[in-house]
Parts: sequence; structure tokens; C-alpha cells
Amino acid sequence: MRVAELVRIQLADVDLDRCQIRINLGKGSKDRVVPFAPGFKETLDLHRQGRRERSGDALFESSWKRRYSDRGVRRMMERYTVLAGLDRTISLHKLRHFLLTWLKQQGIDDALIQPYSGHASRQSLELYSRLSIASAQQEYDQVISKFPV
Repeated sequence: MRVAELVRIQLADVDLDRCQIRINLGKGSKDRVVPFAPGFKETLDLHRQGRRERSGDALFESSWKRRYSDRGVRRMMERYTVLAGLDRTISLHKLRHFLLTWLKQQGIDDALIQPYSGHASRQSLELYSRLSIASAQQEYDQVISKFPV
């Protein structure tokens, strides 16, 4: 999901039984559902319970009971990048691209990725196909010399 969508998630938007989060009024004022890994369910539930105990409605709020801003989340990511000892900052948007490219590399069809990605059309996903092909080309170049001809 996009950062702007992340900061608007309400507690009620999380469906732990289905491992899904509802995105309301995402890009293009469209609603959609985004899955999350079942392994994340327990952690997300603990976080949700903590938010409820503090009488919060938003899934992500500061200790002052204010929603995080897009910019605030990006700054957090920059701090975590430094703490992790990484040379370059990894933006949340790059992580989004990485995930969508990885899904393409796993052979998942655009028709299945498109509803979760929030892209208006499958044609918008062509970028990830190109990134996936570039990655495939690198792997091909590494192994083609071993081909017994």
C-alpha cells in the first residue's frame, strides 16, 4: 500500500480472520482490500489491542494520539535505515516496487496483482514486468556460459 493509505487505516479496517486490510479512498478515491501474511496476524492483533486500550481509532498513532503524517512515516524509515547500518535510504515506495516486482518474478499473473496494488489497470503493472525481465536477463547472463553447446 502507499504511505498515504497506510496512515489512514482505522482499527475497523483490519480483518484478522481473512488477513486483509481495507483501504478506503486510496489513490483515485478507490477502495480496495490488501492482504497481509498470516505470520503477521498475531503481531498486528497485539498492536490493535494496544491501540484500543489507549482509545485510539487509527491503526497508527503517535503517543500524543495523533495520526502519523506521510512525512513522519518517511522520517521514521530514514531513521531505521541508519539504525540498520544501510548505506542508502530505502523508501517505502521502493519497498512497494520491490514487492510487486517480486510477485511478478514468482509468476503471479497481473490479473491477481492488480486489485491489491491499487493500480487503475493491468497496463500500469508493465513497469514490474520490465523490472522482472531485467532481473531475469541478469540471471540468464550468469548461467548461459554453462550451457553445453
